[in-house]
Formats: sequence, C-alpha cells, structure tokens
Amino acid sequence: MIALPLLAQLFALKFAVPLLMLLDLAAFFAFGAGLRRQVRYREIGWLLPFVLAGMAAGLTLLIEADERILLAVLGLFLLAYAAFGLSRRGSPRTMSRAWGPPIGVAGGAFSALFGTGGVLFALYNAGRIDDKAALRATNAAMIMLSSLLRLVLFGAAGLLTQPGLLASAAALLPAMLAGAWLGNRLHAAVPAAAVVKAVYALLVIAGLTLLARSL
Repeated sequence: MIALPLLAQLFALKFAVPLLMLLDLAAFFAFGAGLRRQVRYREIGWLLPFVLAGMAAGLTLLIEADERILLAVLGLFLLAYAAFGLSRRGSPRTMSRAWGPPIGVAGGAFSALFGTGGVLFALYNAGRIDDKAALRATNAAMIMLSSLLRLVLFGAAGLLTQPGLLASAAALLPAMLAGAWLGNRLHAAVPAAAVVKAVYALLVIAGLTLLARSL
C-alpha cells in the first residue's frame, strides 16, 4: 500500500508494479516461508478462481489504459481505504463465503494493477479467521500466491523483460530486506495504534499526491 505510491513517483506504473511484485516474492521467501503450517488453505482455494479472473482484467487495464487514469484510480483507492480504516471501530465483522467472489475479483484486479489487492484479501480473511497466527499466515500466503500468479502473467505479457527491471529490483532488495527485518523486530515494541495512524496518514498523503499527478 505504501511502496507502490512511492515507486509510482519515480517509475511508470508498467515498470513499478512488476518491480514491487519481485520484491514481494523476495520478502515472502526471506520471512514468510515458516508460516505455511498455519495457513487456511480452504479459504485461499475458494478465492483463487475469482482472483485469477480479476488479475486478467487488471493486467489488461495496466497494459492498455492511460496511466493518468490509473494514477487517479490508485489515489482514490488509497484515500478510500484510509477513510475506511480511520472510521472502523471494534473487531472485524464476520464474513460469509458469499463475499469471496466480489472480493476475489476486486483483489485480483488491484493486485495486477497496483500490487495493492492484498489489503482486500486481508479484510476478507479477517472476517473468516479468528486465530491471529492463522490469519497472519494466510495473509502472507495470499501475498505469495498473488505474486506467483502475477509473475506468470507479467512474464507472458512481456512486462518482466523491461530494461532495467531486474537491476532495479536487485538494487532495492537490501533496503526492502532491512525494512522487513526491522518491522519484525519492532512488531511487539511499537504500539499498534500509533503504527496504524502513521500508515493511514501516509496513505492520505500518497493518495492526494497521485491525484495531483493525474491531472
């Protein structure tokens, strides 16, 4: 949610989205592989067909749509998510599986377009899974699966052969790994409420900046 708006300030979306996908994969293999025993595979399996349909639509838009329009959509998405998060109170509401198709399609589309579909999957999983360890593991597995699917789709579309993509990913990899390591270390030490407020503030700033760039 935070990385893509920042990368979009420096690179075209068609470059920034595959770049973030490569970094997502590296982060999972470095820090998330040990969580697989707690993954709720049934929840992931139910979403998978709808995620694929959404990714196909999102990839088409990423390649064909005007970038200014996509930047505006991303900016509005960030602002809407920040507003939702700031207004939310109490525990996540229980969700039925009927929410799977629309959330899967929307999450797949936003994953292919911006790499941000993980927040929609997390909202769905939070309404389905009570155990915190299982929820964290399932969310991490969804990010990994989304990244693997996008790896195949982006490769087929020729987005992974862009000049400088692999070199940029290699250059950013140490910073990403250092940030992920630091986040894991601070996870228990920093008050969650403070982190959440800081994240939403950054999303509002990023959303407004992207809307300004789209004009």
